[in-house]
Amino acid sequence: MQMNTPRRKAARGGAARTNTVRSGAAGRKSIRLTRRGRILLGAAGVVVAAAAVTVPLLVLTHGATGRATSLVVPEGWRATQVYDAVDKALALPSGSTRQSVGTAGLKLPGDAEGNPEGYLFPATYPLDKNATPQSVLRYMVDTANKRFGGAPVAAGAQRDAMNVYQAVTIASIVQAEASNRADMGKVARVVFNRLQSGMPLQMDSTLNYALDRSTLDTTTADTRVENPYNSYQRMGLPPSPIDSPGEDAMRAAMNPTPGNWLYFVTVKPGDTRFTADYAEHQRNVAEFNVERKKRAQQSPQPAQPSG
Repeated sequence: MQMNTPRRKAARGGAARTNTVRSGAAGRKSIRLTRRGRILLGAAGVVVAAAAVTVPLLVLTHGATGRATSLVVPEGWRATQVYDAVDKALALPSGSTRQSVGTAGLKLPGDAEGNPEGYLFPATYPLDKNATPQSVLRYMVDTANKRFGGAPVAAGAQRDAMNVYQAVTIASIVQAEASNRADMGKVARVVFNRLQSGMPLQMDSTLNYALDRSTLDTTTADTRVENPYNSYQRMGLPPSPIDSPGEDAMRAAMNPTPGNWLYFVTVKPGDTRFTADYAEHQRNVAEFNVERKKRAQQSPQPAQPSG
C-alpha cells in the first residue's frame, strides 16, 4: 500500500517514479519507461506440475529417508522462503539450498546478476529420490523462463518500453500489494502512472523486502532507511523482483486496467480504494487507521499482510 506522507501507522499502498526505470542496483544502467494451464515437465530429479497455488508448503508423502515427495511454492513467496522449503523437502541442513544457488547453473537474465528472486516459479513440484537443491532450482527457473519468455509477455514488455525482467519486477510488486486478483490490474496501473509522473513508488512491499519482514506498520523512520529497495527514497523500480509472481500478476503487469489512479489503500478486507486525488487518499488512509484500530481492539492477534 502507499503512504506519501508516512504516519506512525502506515497503510499498504503504492507510488512510483519518473520515466526512468532502474534496471538494477543503485548506480546501474537505467532504461526508459515511455508508457506504460497446467503442464507437466520432466527433468533429472524433478517434475513440475505447473499451476500456481496459494497454500503453504505441501508435503504429500515421505519416503524412508524422510524426504518429501512433493512441495508447493505459492505465489508471492520470496526466494528465502523457497530455499527454506527446499531444504525441508529434501531433508537438508538449513541454508543448503541458498548456498547451492551459485553452482546450480541457473539461466537468469543478465539484469538479475545471479539473483533468482522472481524466477522461482510458483508451482507444485513433485520430487524424486535424485532431486538436489540445484536440480529443483534449475527447474523452477527454467519453468519461469518458459512462462515469462512467451510472445505475449515479450510483446507486452516491448509495448511499454521495458524488458521482461522489469515486467517481472512490476508483477512481483503487484503480487505483494494487491489484496485480490480483481485489484491486480489497478495496482499495476498505479505503478505505471507513478513511473510516468515522476513520483517515487512508495510501496510498503518493497520496504518490507528491504527489512526482511511483512507488516502493515510503516514508520517515518522506516521510510528513511538507506536501501536500494526503499521505494520511499529511491526513484524507479527496485533492483530486482521482490517475490515470485504468479501468472495473474504477470497478466496485470502486461495489461494494466485503464485509469488515472496514483494512490490506493485497503481500508478493510474487500474494500481497496483507488484514487488520483491526494486529499481523498488521505481520507481513505484515515479511515484505514480507524478500522485497523477497531480490529486491534477486537482481537489480540493482528492480521498479517501478504506483502
